[in-house]
Amino acid sequence: MKHFTKGLILTLLISTGLMASAHNVTILTAPNADGKITPKTIEATFEKAGFFINDNRDMLPPFIKNFKTVDYDVYNLFTIFKKDSVLALAKKYPTIGLFSPMSMSIYTKKGTKTISVSSLSVPAMAEIMGMPADDADLVAYGKLVQETLKKALPNAKSETVAYEMTKPAGELVSHATLKMEEGADWEEVKDDFEMEFEGELPGNDFIMAGFNDLNYDFEEANFEGFNFYDVYSICNISVIYTVSKLHPEAGAFAPCSLYMYNKKDTNTIEMAFPSVYNWIASLAIEDKPSQEVLITAQVKMEEILKKLTAGK
Repeated sequence: MKHFTKGLILTLLISTGLMASAHNVTILTAPNADGKITPKTIEATFEKAGFFINDNRDMLPPFIKNFKTVDYDVYNLFTIFKKDSVLALAKKYPTIGLFSPMSMSIYTKKGTKTISVSSLSVPAMAEIMGMPADDADLVAYGKLVQETLKKALPNAKSETVAYEMTKPAGELVSHATLKMEEGADWEEVKDDFEMEFEGELPGNDFIMAGFNDLNYDFEEANFEGFNFYDVYSICNISVIYTVSKLHPEAGAFAPCSLYMYNKKDTNTIEMAFPSVYNWIASLAIEDKPSQEVLITAQVKMEEILKKLTAGK
C-alpha cells in the first residue's frame, strides 16, 4: 500500500507539472521547413487562448544596427500574461509582478528549418517569486502556457541541453523600498519617482520595452488591495545579444520585469526584479563576455534604485 501511495503521488506530481524539471528553462522545437510557424502565428495562438500580448519584438533589426552580424533568421522576445491568472495569484502573492509579463524567446538558428520557443518552468518561477510550486493557480497557469505552446508548435519536441544548472552566486531577486513621509500623497510620490526612474534608464543602457498597470486590471475585477501596481519591462540590448549567441533560450529571462507597488494602508513603495544570477545559474553561463554584460547590468540597476531611494 505504501508503494502504491508513493507511486500515485509521483504520478500526480509529474502529470500536474509540480515536480521540478531538470532545468529551469524549457525549450520546445518544432519542424518548420515550410516556414508556416512564425512569431505572428504563435502570438495568434496565445491570443486565442486568452492571453494578453505585451510585445512580440523582432530583435534582428536592433541587433544588426548595433552589432552588424546576427546568428539567427528569427529572434523575437515574446512577452505575455493572462489577466485572470495574475489577479488570482496577486491576491495571495504580490511578487507575481516578477513574471507579469512572462518572457519567452522565439528563434530559428541560421541554416536550420526549425523554430524554437524557450520559457521558464513553473518550479523555477515559483522559486524566484517565493511561492509554493504546488499552488493550484500557478500550476494551472503554467499548464495553460505549455498547452498553448504545443498548439502553436505542432509536432514540437523538448530539447535536451548539454549543460547542467549551477548554484546561484547571488540572490535570485533584487529588492528596494521607498518609504513615503507620513501624510504624503502617494500619487505624487509615485509620479515623481517613476519619472526619475525612467529618466535614469537611457544613460545606463536600458530600454523601457513595456509597461503594465496591473492595478487597472485589478480594480476592473473589484480587487482593491493596492493603491498602484506597475510593472516595467526593462531590456539591455548588449545583454541579450551577447548572451543569446551561446544561449538563445536566454529570452526566457528577457526583458526583465521590475515591479513597483504600494499596498493600501501602507507608506512604502516596494520594488523588485529577478537578478541576473538566475540567468547565470539556470543557463550555466561560463563565457566571460556574457558574465560581464550581465553583472554590469545588475550593478547598474541596483545603483539606480539605491540612488533614487537613498535618504527618502
